[in-house]
Amino acid sequence: MPVSSISKPARFLVPLCIVMSLMFFWNMSRNINDILIPHLKRACQLSDFQSSLVQSAFFGAYFLLAIPAGMYIHRKGYKAGMVTGLLVAAAGAALFYPAAEIRYYPLFLGALFIMAAGFTFLEVTATPYISKLGDPAEASSRLSLSAAVGSVGATAAPYIGALLLLHKEDIPETVIRTYSASQLQNFLAAEANLVKLPYVSLALLFLIMAVVLLFIKLPPIRDEVTGKHSFKDILNYPHLLLGVGAVFCYVGAEVGIVSFMIRYAQSLKLPGLTQQKSALFISLFMGLVLAGRLGGAYILRKAAASRMLVISAGGAFLLVITAILVNGYGSLFLLSMVGLLTSIMYPVIFTLSINGLGNHTKTASSLLIMGIVGGALIPPAMGLISDNVGISWAFIFPALCYVYVLYFAIKGYRAPVRK
Repeated sequence: MPVSSISKPARFLVPLCIVMSLMFFWNMSRNINDILIPHLKRACQLSDFQSSLVQSAFFGAYFLLAIPAGMYIHRKGYKAGMVTGLLVAAAGAALFYPAAEIRYYPLFLGALFIMAAGFTFLEVTATPYISKLGDPAEASSRLSLSAAVGSVGATAAPYIGALLLLHKEDIPETVIRTYSASQLQNFLAAEANLVKLPYVSLALLFLIMAVVLLFIKLPPIRDEVTGKHSFKDILNYPHLLLGVGAVFCYVGAEVGIVSFMIRYAQSLKLPGLTQQKSALFISLFMGLVLAGRLGGAYILRKAAASRMLVISAGGAFLLVITAILVNGYGSLFLLSMVGLLTSIMYPVIFTLSINGLGNHTKTASSLLIMGIVGGALIPPAMGLISDNVGISWAFIFPALCYVYVLYFAIKGYRAPVRK
């Protein structure tokens, strides 16, 4: 057997493992935010609306930087994009230390924005790089495996974050209100300091990975240039624009549900259900996302993608509405089950949205990534409702989001191309 036939797959194995490890850690870091929200709410004495700005700062970076990151990677290459993303993410994670020292919430938000900016570079880089890192016929298999690896990180994050940032036994607000001014300041400072260890550790990890990546030779991947086209040309594809809205709603609903899961669980006042234990429902949600993605890779080969999206969106809507009407643990399990139904939404929406775009596919991909800004806007809307009406009613927003995804699955993706 010729040496080349053996060396080529082996040549792709190391870079593939590296990129998948990046996906694991950035998904883990991103989903710690769901634990960070209730933690900073107490440490910085915030309302539900103010604490939800954690997601606004994070996902806002995706919206603002998706296209610039794509342009940078187009000019500098995939490896430069990965190294840059890791260094920027490391800088953002490191900023958590001074933010905790002075317990200044805007600095926490700035640190999250910078971290997310780095993750944007990684996300815009990883998917196309993995798809081209080997046999094109096996691209979907590699992407499915990488998504599963990322989901493992997302599933582990709430549990790890809860152990590091939340107390084994909750300290009631009635007890905190009895503290003297000096006791309260000491308590809040101690709460804020809990973020130092995990985020400084992440900063060091990202920095080490960036240095290692500099010394590893990655296979060069060249993108095909298929001619010039204007950005405004994509306005002729209404199904793409409706698809951006579907991504907005899918991400906004999912982020909104997991962001307020702990807060909602606490509002139920169930005996023995601490914040740390409530975080397990977020892990269950993300674990079901992982299971759904693994199963969906097979199911989507047998069933029409649009039909599966109809089932997923309609089912998610019914689960959220039922959860609002039901009390107790049943409500929490229903919300967790939404993770199974939303697991296939993004790849299906993405595929239906770029159908028939030809040379416009790259630009369309950047636009769809910008739709992630739903994760920045839906949680604050939920926070406003929670502060003024009640947290149960806040889940109306995710339910409405799934109604829009259902519309896209039935009709939106069929919108005719404008001549």
